[in-house]
Amino acid sequence: MADLQTVLEKGLADPQAGWNMGSFGAIAEFHHVKDERPAVPNDMTQVTDRGGVQIARLNGVRPVAYETLSPRPHRWSQAVSLCLPATKAAMHRRDTLTELGSDDDALRPQDRGAILFDMGLAQLQVDFCIRTADPALLEILRAHSGQSLFAAGNPAMPAILQAHPHRVALTRIGRVEVYQMIGGPDTGGTSPEGPHTHVLPKLLRAGRTHSANAPIPDGWIPCAGFHPENPVIGRLGEEKALNQAAFDAFQALLSDWGVDDYCAAKNTVWAALKAGQLPQSISEPATRTGRAGLRNGLRQWRRLHGDSKLLDQWAARFDASTLSEDVEAENPGHEG
Repeated sequence: MADLQTVLEKGLADPQAGWNMGSFGAIAEFHHVKDERPAVPNDMTQVTDRGGVQIARLNGVRPVAYETLSPRPHRWSQAVSLCLPATKAAMHRRDTLTELGSDDDALRPQDRGAILFDMGLAQLQVDFCIRTADPALLEILRAHSGQSLFAAGNPAMPAILQAHPHRVALTRIGRVEVYQMIGGPDTGGTSPEGPHTHVLPKLLRAGRTHSANAPIPDGWIPCAGFHPENPVIGRLGEEKALNQAAFDAFQALLSDWGVDDYCAAKNTVWAALKAGQLPQSISEPATRTGRAGLRNGLRQWRRLHGDSKLLDQWAARFDASTLSEDVEAENPGHEG
């Protein structure tokens, strides 16, 4: 069984790995940019000029490794969610803009005098905050504390979008900080490469803690996401040739921390293909997670072993279309 701390420490030193904390609709992401060499992690912390991530707690954390279907049938996504029981994961769920005082736990010393404000998004597992020392922005935020940022006519949100304060996602496991500009008109309508955030009111209204793509066990809440290097998708979402080492490394994590019905379905279809069996030899899994395992098993077999008439028969029976309830956007808030 893989040691969680060792895996995460290795991930913090890997420029191809990514991290996030947040909820379904409010998320802070930490990524390196091309040719950026990460510093040696210190106390489970990684910081660059663009942002940072800290894993402050592993006691009681359950890692859940999973792969998800992509709308593009030749690729898939993968992640390890760091989960706590619902009763241990809960944050403050403030529903109005709230001043929290100076951020004494900021990852960089120069940020520890700046003031934290909870944005009031009322999310279960994250206090989604902004941090600023800008006097003009502080004046506006303090004048409208206790109000919803989304209330009609509230000038606080436009001021935030214009001033680009740091964003800080706080969970019971740690924090992600983003120092770059907020994606929008000042960034050409796209999120900057590297650390960035998304706050999507439409998704927030769904009231979900995580995407339906993520097979999180009942009673557990994902408080952080670790994304080891994807073997078929580049850091900017581009196509790449299969990286066998990255594939094998994640399969080991999936074996240790994966969801049983997903792994069972994938292993079943791989064994059947290896034996040359026809698709009629198995039944479609009854669960969404099992169906995803079967379909990703077929996609991965094709990337590993190439095309064949037998594989085409399996795909025709079990993976003929990606337009189903089993496929959501790969990464809500991102293109493609």
